[in-house]
Amino acid sequence: MSPTENSLDWARARADWLQPEGLPPEVGALMPTRRGGVSQGPYAGLNVRPPGLRADAADTPQAVYENQRRFIAELAGAQPVWLDQVHGVGVQRLTRADLAVPAAYPQADASISTEPGVACTVLVADCLPALLAAPGGRGVGAAHAGWRGLAAGVLEATVLALCEAAACPPSSLQVWLGACIGPRCFEVGEEVRQAFGVDASAFFQPTGVTGKYLADLPGLARWRLRAAGVTQVSGGQWCTASDASRFFSFRRDRITGRHAAAIWIR
Repeated sequence: MSPTENSLDWARARADWLQPEGLPPEVGALMPTRRGGVSQGPYAGLNVRPPGLRADAADTPQAVYENQRRFIAELAGAQPVWLDQVHGVGVQRLTRADLAVPAAYPQADASISTEPGVACTVLVADCLPALLAAPGGRGVGAAHAGWRGLAAGVLEATVLALCEAAACPPSSLQVWLGACIGPRCFEVGEEVRQAFGVDASAFFQPTGVTGKYLADLPGLARWRLRAAGVTQVSGGQWCTASDASRFFSFRRDRITGRHAAAIWIR
């Protein structure tokens, strides 16, 4: 394959990545699909999950590092800080000092920063990534919101931390929701519905099987954000489980890769 053909293949793959909208011009944000990577087998594509994190199985480290290199090359000079995500509500405030220790993964499910060049980054493969920006790019944040973290308050914790750091009210934040398992694929049990309470019943549709529901994860996120005072929310229309050509899905494949969703101050 010629260099020109390689360039065309990369351009097509890069064009498939999700370009977050509805955010301030002072910030950059990006969520790649699985296209454009070098991993093979169940991880085929742009799997960026660091080999040093716990995993259901292990991709080839060399492939992951090449995928990460390709991802980072598109961040306009910003550098990601990978988190050790545990489906909790911990929020890590990041500074440029965190970029000097790339193998030290903070245990948290969200991060914020007020410093340019630090990319707040989360890993997902069905869970919902939420990217947040304060007005004028005074601060940014990224949250990993599976149902457990969402029910426990990870979005509210991220909103609070970002608003305190950027000295702004929740109503001034702009939030983009990335690709996650969609409401036609996310079957859950009664314990999940109960975790959100009776006020969230509209986001759980009975499947016809006793105790089973289809849950609307992006809808639940918008509902929780609205209750937290956030009014500017975009995105959330992509389903990871139903589009195997574009997205990794743990629910669909069990052994699979991870997408990154990142946001940074330019």
